[in-house]
Amino acid sequence: MKSFGTKPWLLPQPVLIIGIYDKDGNPNAMNAAWAGTWDRDRIMISLGAHQTTKNLEEKGDFTVAFATKETLTASDFVGIVSMKNNPDKIKKTGWTVVPAEQVKAPVFTEFPMTMECRVKEKLDESATGCYLIAEVVNILCDEAYLAEDGKPDMTRMNLISFDPIHLRYVQMGDVVGKAFSDGKALK
Repeated sequence: MKSFGTKPWLLPQPVLIIGIYDKDGNPNAMNAAWAGTWDRDRIMISLGAHQTTKNLEEKGDFTVAFATKETLTASDFVGIVSMKNNPDKIKKTGWTVVPAEQVKAPVFTEFPMTMECRVKEKLDESATGCYLIAEVVNILCDEAYLAEDGKPDMTRMNLISFDPIHLRYVQMGDVVGKAFSDGKALK
C-alpha cells in the first residue's frame, strides 16, 4: 500500500449548497463539502470565513440542498464566487428561489432535496471559520424523487460527491446491497 500522510480524504463527501438570506433579504448560496450527521436531528458543517458565515451570524436559519449532476455547474459557481464581489450571483445560477416552509431561508427548487436548518452551536470559532452544528427542522423533497414507499429515493436524484483527491465531482452510483441485512449471510 502507498502512504499519503494526513489528508482530508473522508469519502464520499457530499456537495451541499447552503442557502441563506443576507441582511437585506437577498438570497445567497455557497458550496460546502465538509459536513456530516451529528445526531438524529443535527448536522455539522465545517465552514471557512465567508459572506455566508457572516450571514449565519445574523440570521441563524438556512437551508442545505444536495447538489446533482444537473445542478453541478451552478453549484460549483456558488462555491468559487462571493456575493460580496458579485451581487447578482444567484441570478447567474438561474435557480428559482422560494421561501422555506419552516425557517426563514431560501429554497432553490432545482435541487431534489433540501433540509431546513437552524444554527444551534458553533465550535472552535476563529478568524478562519468554525464548525457549525445545526438542527434539521424539516426536509423537503420534490415528489418526482420519491420511492414507492413515499420516502426520498437518492438513486433517482443524480447526487454528486466531491473528490478531494483529484478536485472533481463524481456522480453517485447504483444500489449494491441492503443495509442491516446483507451482512447476515456471514452469521
